Amino acid sequence: WIAVMRGCDNFCTFCVVPYTRGRERSRDPRGILHEAQHLVEKGYKQITLLGQNVNSYRFEDWDFARLVVAIADLSGIERVRFMSPHPKDFPPALLDAVAQHPKVCSHIHLPVQSGNDRVLEAMGRCYTRAEYLHLVEEIRRRGDIPITTDIICGFSGETDTEFRDTYRLMEEVGYLSSYVFKYSERKNTIAARKFSDDIPESVKIERVAELIDFQKQFSLRKNREWIGRTVEVLIEGDAKKSSSQWVGHTEHNTTVVWDKSLHICGPGELLSIIVKDASASTLFGRPIDAPL
Repeated sequence: WIAVMRGCDNFCTFCVVPYTRGRERSRDPRGILHEAQHLVEKGYKQITLLGQNVNSYRFEDWDFARLVVAIADLSGIERVRFMSPHPKDFPPALLDAVAQHPKVCSHIHLPVQSGNDRVLEAMGRCYTRAEYLHLVEEIRRRGDIPITTDIICGFSGETDTEFRDTYRLMEEVGYLSSYVFKYSERKNTIAARKFSDDIPESVKIERVAELIDFQKQFSLRKNREWIGRTVEVLIEGDAKKSSSQWVGHTEHNTTVVWDKSLHICGPGELLSIIVKDASASTLFGRPIDAPL
């Protein structure tokens, strides 16, 4: 994990980051590349570039797309990821890097927060539903690039109709997974000063549960499509539920679990796994060269 920048200039009305971490400052790319090279020499195969809004990275004549490609071109790197981008700052060159560079993972985390224009404006997100969906179309046009997202339920004044707009957007986009949260007012934010936290807690909880239930059903259908197919997995370590299993992720950032006894391997290795079963969050399989 490498932080490529500090702070944020977006001032989303619900967020404290610009006040706690300051304005946006991008690191010198030479320092980032040196840090990445050092990690590669230590045996790391994957690097994730981090920032509150990574795709607004700027340092002299370097933008984020150029930085991503430079990291991906380092000898020894197998995978490059980044998070989290902001929908309003997603240049075509970065989409092209995700779609075309073999070492840049085909997965984009694209926080939407809401599917309703009034709520998006109140949140200070600087894009509309239509603009967000246009970006999704641009991603889809470039190939099989799964999208994940963040969503806030129960923001100030959110009506049932506005919530339904978010539900319908989830249906339209078809996220690989989503992180759904209930709105919680933060001191010293613009939202805390301007708006009332007026949605009952019970309503927030109901809305969160409804979106999570939809996402689980959708994710299960998508994951079950992988049964019988082979995926390349970067081994990360012991599975959370059992030290007798390995866990890793595909380039699409899907979690994969399999028994250690089936193959002698270790963290940092890339392994081909044939998928035998799936849940809403995990693929289960066995190495393709494991004895039957």
